[in-house]
Amino acid sequence: GIAGMVLSLGTAVDANVLIYERIKEELRAGKQMKQAIASGYSNAFSAIFDSNLTSAITGIILLVFGTGPIQGFATTWLIGIACSFFTAVFLTRLVYENRLKNNKWINLKFWTPWSKNLMQNTSYNFMGMFKISSIIYGVIILVCIGSFFTRGLSKSIDFTGGRNYVVEFEHKANPEQVKKAVEDEITKTGQTGTVNVLSIVTTQNPALRISTSYKIDQNDEKVDQEVEQLIWRALHNNKLVNADYATFKDRDNRKGGSIISAQKVGPSVAADLTRGAIISVILSLIAIFIYILFRFRSVAFSVGAIVALAVDTFIIIGIYSVCWGFLPFSLEVDQTFIGAILTVIGYSINDKVVVFDRIRENIGLFPTRDPERLFNDSINNTLTRTIMTSFTTLLVLLCIFFLGGDAIRSFSFAMILGVVVGTLSSIFMAAPIAYKIYGRRQAKKAHA
Repeated sequence: GIAGMVLSLGTAVDANVLIYERIKEELRAGKQMKQAIASGYSNAFSAIFDSNLTSAITGIILLVFGTGPIQGFATTWLIGIACSFFTAVFLTRLVYENRLKNNKWINLKFWTPWSKNLMQNTSYNFMGMFKISSIIYGVIILVCIGSFFTRGLSKSIDFTGGRNYVVEFEHKANPEQVKKAVEDEITKTGQTGTVNVLSIVTTQNPALRISTSYKIDQNDEKVDQEVEQLIWRALHNNKLVNADYATFKDRDNRKGGSIISAQKVGPSVAADLTRGAIISVILSLIAIFIYILFRFRSVAFSVGAIVALAVDTFIIIGIYSVCWGFLPFSLEVDQTFIGAILTVIGYSINDKVVVFDRIRENIGLFPTRDPERLFNDSINNTLTRTIMTSFTTLLVLLCIFFLGGDAIRSFSFAMILGVVVGTLSSIFMAAPIAYKIYGRRQAKKAHA
């Protein structure tokens, strides 16, 4: 739900910034305020419509094929898409037209002295940077692949199966100390089992979430009790909890430390969750490919978008592989993380569709212009909007990251990575790949 709300905020910011940048262009072209408002909303509509519709298609797929939390994310996001589209293209315009009809806001400016000429008339050769950017992306991907083979991912019980216990302590406990205590107790039994420990936020005393795959393939209630006793012994023998076993397993009596909630995810359920998450992501990418092909009438844009989205996703997962265990917060891959990845895909495709929409518009306006210049001009035209949207979204995410607590820090970290990686891939990967394919096809047509 939180993921859906954050992405809705990003989508709403994107639509409004896009409209205001278009209005600024019209004002700079010498139009009066009334004409600039009308033209700005009209010119921005196709980009807003396409980006929101690609997001809605993704959301519907997640709602149909996703599981529990992913369906919750999709529901919230779809509501947000509908609300933000309505407010951006209708309600705000209603306000402006009402003010202008009464001859107010006639001299309104959509810039400050500082921002008036910010990133205006830029002429960066983004297409010419493709070789360098490809090498950089290639190195990053190789590092990620190496990390997958050597370190892997910190998987939660959502994907491995296991028992999950939230344990409340009288005094703050060190997660690493708790993890070692439980691992040592499992070793004494002669059995094997992974252990993950994560700090979480509760309303009262400090608490940790202890997850273990110890005897997860056995569903007997006696085994459930055995695992609870094992965790109690590990904590009690290391003086981390003072309660006896009867108090420790009592969900209501929390004196001396106790379990306050328990959850079990069997191997078959974990496999279903994994399969559902993978299918959701793949179907989303396929649907985006087909829609962009339908709207932009060129496979170049579809390929550029999908390759860039796939690389975005791969790099974020790779960074989680490289960094888990080193950063002072959990980088566990669970369903919340999948929600973050899906959010990143939704945000990133918005950015790419806006860039592609300007390229499509310029192709219609300047059909004989050299493709390289046309693509470069289009990215330079939308550069202010791209930077401003990413910056405002990052402000929200940084607030959540630093102030939101441990429970959603991993999610907000993935989103921060997604905004940065997605913005860069729109400029340095999606558009250049589309240019290479489009330019080749144009050259073939000219030669024919």
